[in-house]
Amino acid sequence: MPDVNRLADHLFRREAGKMVSVLTRHFGFAQREIAEDLVQETLLAALSAWRVAVPDDPTAWLYRVARNRALDRVRRDVQFRKIAEELTYLDGEAAPAPYWFSDEEIKDSQLRMMFACCHPALPTEGQIALVLKSLCGLSVSEIASAFLTGKDTIEKRLYRTREKIRQEGIGLDLPAGTDLVPRLGNVLKTLYLLFNEGYHSGSATLVRLDLLEDALRFTKLLAESSPTADRPDVKALLALMCFLTARADSRFDAEGSIVLLRDQNRARWNRPLIRQGISYLEQSAVGQEITPYHLEAAIAHEHCIAPTYGATDWRLVVQYYDLLLQLNPSPVVALNRAVALGEMQGAETGNQALEPLAHSLKTYPLFHAVRGEFFYRLHQPDLARDAWQKAHSLTTSEAERRLLETRLRLLD
Repeated sequence: MPDVNRLADHLFRREAGKMVSVLTRHFGFAQREIAEDLVQETLLAALSAWRVAVPDDPTAWLYRVARNRALDRVRRDVQFRKIAEELTYLDGEAAPAPYWFSDEEIKDSQLRMMFACCHPALPTEGQIALVLKSLCGLSVSEIASAFLTGKDTIEKRLYRTREKIRQEGIGLDLPAGTDLVPRLGNVLKTLYLLFNEGYHSGSATLVRLDLLEDALRFTKLLAESSPTADRPDVKALLALMCFLTARADSRFDAEGSIVLLRDQNRARWNRPLIRQGISYLEQSAVGQEITPYHLEAAIAHEHCIAPTYGATDWRLVVQYYDLLLQLNPSPVVALNRAVALGEMQGAETGNQALEPLAHSLKTYPLFHAVRGEFFYRLHQPDLARDAWQKAHSLTTSEAERRLLETRLRLLD
């Protein structure tokens, strides 16, 4: 008999967001918590029933139970039926579960949920928390762990977001016309942040592959759905995600230690996914607009096509970073440019490019780690040790600490 807990957790992680999206479409965005509660009840029912016998089709079982619980909720709650009159048709001959959870219904419901969760009236931190909880099926504890904060903070964040949804009367209508671009920009930004959280996880796990897959899946949904299918920025972000996901498995070894880009086994990179990324990048090259997603994807593309680390076209990478700084003048972008500059022109030049960032990135561990690397190459071990020790004291990642300890041992 299969491990019931593991099976239920796996299916729930994969299907919870789909069920919440569809049920929310029935109940309304302001009543999203009801949908989440019903899905949670469905999981508890599965854990109980499956200990006796696991159904032949566990996913269909989840859909059927979620649908039936939604119908029961409507039938027994007269007051709720008055509030949501559009649900009265559910009290009669309801459609079967497969219709509720058809592929098209799930895709359309998830698309609507994405735009609702990323409404510009909602705070950015609330948007991504809402996406993680409602669309990705993460618990409050998991979200708190991802953001390295407490459960109370996330609960307050979600509460404020829910209140804003009610105050603004935000619904599940898809934006159209002039409303599409700003709303889509918010959705892409949130998916980008979600992907980054998976790729540079602050939790104990170096890479959260589940979050990478979620971000990639939702962005593909945008790329396949009208009216966002032909948007160059969607294709550019999708290309970036493909390139980075293709390299994700090689970023750490069997013991969970970080493997730097120059040391990664490129034979482990997912070549079919890289080819997909190249296709999406080519599709994004239409029109006159260049977004930060285009430039980040172009940089990631250069890393993916280089046969070795040393063969990377660092001059082109620096040029892309120069353009990216014009669109996004961020200290972190400038830090990444300094790394590429150091590879192209040497550690001394790279270190000089870091100097203007010393104040703005003084608490950013990667800044000190890069400085240590440049000092090490310049044969200045004392300065390298100080920089790496500073990075070690600032990072919250155990994997990063182990890597820095390995680098520090080189100085001994």
